[in-house]
Amino acid sequence: MKQNILIIASLANSLPHFRGDFITKLVQQGYNVYAAAPDVSEKVSESLSKLGSTYIPFKLERTGLNPIKDFKSILQLKDIIVKNNIDLVFPYTIKPVVYGSIAANMAKTPTISLITGLGFTFSGASKKAKFLQNISKALYRYSLRKNKMVIFQNKDDLQLFLDHKILSSPENTAIVNGSGVNLERYPYVPSKVNGQKVKFVIVARLIKEKGIQLFLEAATKLKKQYPLSEFHVIGGLADSPSAIKLEVLENLHQSGTIVFHGSRNDVPEFLKDMHVFVLPTFYREGVPRSILEALSMGMPIITTDTPGCRETVVQEKNGFLIPPKQLNPLVEACRYFIEHPAMVAQMGEKSRQLAEQKFDVNIINSQLVEKIDMVLKSQTK
Repeated sequence: MKQNILIIASLANSLPHFRGDFITKLVQQGYNVYAAAPDVSEKVSESLSKLGSTYIPFKLERTGLNPIKDFKSILQLKDIIVKNNIDLVFPYTIKPVVYGSIAANMAKTPTISLITGLGFTFSGASKKAKFLQNISKALYRYSLRKNKMVIFQNKDDLQLFLDHKILSSPENTAIVNGSGVNLERYPYVPSKVNGQKVKFVIVARLIKEKGIQLFLEAATKLKKQYPLSEFHVIGGLADSPSAIKLEVLENLHQSGTIVFHGSRNDVPEFLKDMHVFVLPTFYREGVPRSILEALSMGMPIITTDTPGCRETVVQEKNGFLIPPKQLNPLVEACRYFIEHPAMVAQMGEKSRQLAEQKFDVNIINSQLVEKIDMVLKSQTK
């Protein structure tokens, strides 16, 4: 008899886009897969159905804390678990992990939680960030205590959970290298640079924590010295106190300092024409998916020496790790490629090799399914 897995997400679109290969793998392994998320569109629902999974809606306030609404989300998830005879719950991102784990515990159903990065809460130094951090730690500590396993995407996040006593020991924890990248969907394209016309690109939410402000400042500085170089920005405008204003981006675009593309659905096709991927983030990442996609396509990487990002770069082999929040190291790393354009292809080849060896989605998903198999087998003993 087939066993039932429930994957819980806070953003419906992330299920087919970021977990599609994982869902396919689970279905191939003989599991019935249910996918729960709020505010799903008909297009996403159809995509999930094509993958062989069943979509189940539930209500969730993605941001903020509202005890009454949040408790209703927990009860709704518990009902979903019970009504669909779920054998294992697999939540990812903070609210699904916390509320999904509590609901599963109420339903006496085993849970494996995936920690995909710690975000603004564990990145910021403001009073608000520290207040949220204390709440998040308490919620994680309470919700994870009966999880069968907690999986992290980098060793720094695991260590933080141990240091803050969110988890009492590393027992029943595991580390995987991010969400993985589909090497066929993001094919290797050897870079060809025409003189100093090096094309740098950032793909990110347009908030300061992702390093977009630093990228704009670096572009402003370098464009004056190297007018042939190009600085491309891809990302949707964010509803956040730290969001970059549209008028700033449009002014820089009109002056020729950057090329602002807004949000795009054809990122793999677009990256084929780019040369160097830049993400000077100081956001607490798991392993940034945007970097994995750039690695797979054979692009050198400039990113920060921070949790999740440092896993993606072998210093001076496939790119550069720079200190967070510092402009000059970013400028100098970009300048290196402008003045040594032959290194773009050389380092890009190393990036592709790293993607194949470490971040192939097939490797990551096999590891995740292995953990699921192990937990479910231990339940039947």
